[in-house]
Amino acid sequence: MKFTLSWLKDHLETDASLDEIGKTLTSIGLEVESITDPAATLEGFITGHVKTAEKHPDADRLRLCTVDVGDKTLQIVCGAPNARAGIKVAVAVPGCIVPATGDVLKKGTVRGQESQGMMCSSRELCLGEDHDGIIELPDDTAVGIPLATALDLDPVLDISVTPNRADCLGIRGIARDLAAAGLGTLKADTPAVTAVPAAFTSGLSIIRDLPEETSTACPYFAGRLIRGVRNGESPAWLKNRLQAIGLRPISALVDVTNYLTFGWNRPLHVFDAGRVSGPLTVRMAKDGETLLALNNRMCNLDTSMVVIADAKGVQSVGGVIGGMESGCTANTTDVIIEAALFDPARIAATGRRLNIVSDARYRFERGIDPASVMEGMERATRLIMDLCGGEPGDVVTVGTVPSWQKSITLRPERVEKLVGMTVGIDRMLTLLDRLGCTPELENGVIRATPPSWRVDLEAEHDLVEEIARLHGYDSLEAIPLPRKSMPVRILSPRQKITRLVARTLASRGLHETVTWSFMSSDHAPAFGGSQDGVRLANPISADLDVMRPSILPNLIAAASRNAARGIADLGLFETGPQFQGDMPGQQKLMATGLRTGKTGPRHWDARPRTVDVFDARADALAVLEAAGVATVNLQITADAPAWYHPGRSGSLRLGPTIVATFGEIHPRVQRMMDAKGTMVGFEVFLEALPLPRNKPGKARPLLKASPFQPLERDFAFVVGKDVCADTMLRAARSADKALITAVSVFDVYEGPNVPEGQKSIALSATLQPMDRTLTDEDIDGVCRKIVAAVEKASGGTQRA
Repeated sequence: MKFTLSWLKDHLETDASLDEIGKTLTSIGLEVESITDPAATLEGFITGHVKTAEKHPDADRLRLCTVDVGDKTLQIVCGAPNARAGIKVAVAVPGCIVPATGDVLKKGTVRGQESQGMMCSSRELCLGEDHDGIIELPDDTAVGIPLATALDLDPVLDISVTPNRADCLGIRGIARDLAAAGLGTLKADTPAVTAVPAAFTSGLSIIRDLPEETSTACPYFAGRLIRGVRNGESPAWLKNRLQAIGLRPISALVDVTNYLTFGWNRPLHVFDAGRVSGPLTVRMAKDGETLLALNNRMCNLDTSMVVIADAKGVQSVGGVIGGMESGCTANTTDVIIEAALFDPARIAATGRRLNIVSDARYRFERGIDPASVMEGMERATRLIMDLCGGEPGDVVTVGTVPSWQKSITLRPERVEKLVGMTVGIDRMLTLLDRLGCTPELENGVIRATPPSWRVDLEAEHDLVEEIARLHGYDSLEAIPLPRKSMPVRILSPRQKITRLVARTLASRGLHETVTWSFMSSDHAPAFGGSQDGVRLANPISADLDVMRPSILPNLIAAASRNAARGIADLGLFETGPQFQGDMPGQQKLMATGLRTGKTGPRHWDARPRTVDVFDARADALAVLEAAGVATVNLQITADAPAWYHPGRSGSLRLGPTIVATFGEIHPRVQRMMDAKGTMVGFEVFLEALPLPRNKPGKARPLLKASPFQPLERDFAFVVGKDVCADTMLRAARSADKALITAVSVFDVYEGPNVPEGQKSIALSATLQPMDRTLTDEDIDGVCRKIVAAVEKASGGTQRA
């Protein structure tokens, strides 16, 4: 919203400086985007008097002028067609910066003749678009004075108006807000709003043809015929005022409507009465109707748009734009003034459909003062008669003004409660009164009736905002939030474990991912979900229509996309939920990982191998160990879910509870998901893991290093093919928990010298004495215990 300082002061009596006005506007919510002072850009420019203007001796279109600038006379070469002796002009002397180009003016030579300055046009000084000739100042202009003084230039302010402050889309409303903030006094409205008596009975007919369901499209419409007008050029004061805010003067009749639109936020329209046939009808448009608008664009109308039509057809789109056919021209002698109210939502929708942004639409879609129709009509009538003459007819109205009066109750204590600002009741009453809300104090509460122009004030919190805004947000005291002496633990033990697990997997070379919590219902059954699963009511994609029963399929899809882009050797993991249903307890927190391809890049010293089930098991065990699980107590069973390879997978149990599964992805599953290459994965059920019993401390446990040499002993056993190596390892460890610190498998053999249906498994046990050196009898005793325990657990025999 642009306006000039002098235009503002037509409505506001104030001695405040331009800077003070700008700061106050921003402080009350009308943010100043820019302040342009043309006088500041014309520093050094002065007025001059052309004494002579002779033809240039070496150029037909140039003139050699002598210009009096007060203290000296300059010779200036000029090519403007209106350069002649006797006129007063705008002169730039050497050293001036030309506003239009930013160039510093210097003395020069033009066709052999010295030019000691420049006589300027409006465009060169950024004062208008006229470049056909130099500026001609009034004959009584003093010579040698600053050009800014002679032109009486006016600063232009540009403010940002929020959508709820439609009242500030008129300069009168901005002045009213500044006066309410205490920066001056609101002047009486000029020209005064008094009824202009009708000079004749016009016989103007206006019909409001709106069905009940669309009656709010135009609740009130007023029209007035003025005959005998002379539509010519607007006076200088009006043209200058419009040009200063970026509007192009068109004609007196049109300029008056623009002047009232920006001055009082009252959009109007004028029809050429001689080009209107029959009565004006306010109705809804019909499908297929068109209108050649004033912007020379053809508009295709539909039944959602309110229009003003005559016997020939649509003449304007209500609240948006008028039509060319009934527009005013230089030959217009009779006009019809339109002042109306339109539904804001309908105007906004119409403007969007037609892709038209007009000053009228911008105001109507935000809400116009419902009491401004007749005020705008009378003010427009008086201005048109003053500028164009003519005789006014009677005002014809249809419809009724919507009721806008409402009473709002404000509890004074709510101001401090909502905004933390202490404001006295007397101060509240003063501020509300300045806004025009006519407040009254009754039984400790304030009852206020907002004025018609504040359509945005609807409830108590709106009044609180107005009081805080005008009292000044700068007066709001900054109070620091209370701080506790010690930081509060914000992560639960389970959350800490989840983060530790993520760091552990990342340290093992896996990349953390965040995939969708959804997947395709076509793939869900292969991972333990049903065909319907937890189906989404409104999926974002057809192939993401159920909640995932496992994270693995999303990781498989991600690995496949990477492989298609040349990254075949990859490790991925994700910590997050998987869903077995939509009821409590059917969502599980998981740490899931996937490896694919080789264990590393090619190298001359070590050949990489294809990832296998043992890599997945190692990842799962690393997660469990990081979570504080005693992995020596785990049991490995071969009952992994169906999406793993049946012979290359397993489950990790802590007692009867499955805490993790791992294995090679089943080839059938990979074919279904179009995934190539070997893939191994693991799934750890984080919520199934026991929480640490002791609070973890920062200190590491005491190192208990033995001064005695550890011993290793090897054993080989012949057992059945169905015997699990984990059973033998657990039995060997349990033989003497005090001395045996580690047991591992170092060989598995099937073939000659081993009976059919059996296999040979070789174990290595580490003995670590803590208090003395072991004797041969001690070592033999422990070995016998190991052999006995393993033979009992596996049903096998020690191999000779």
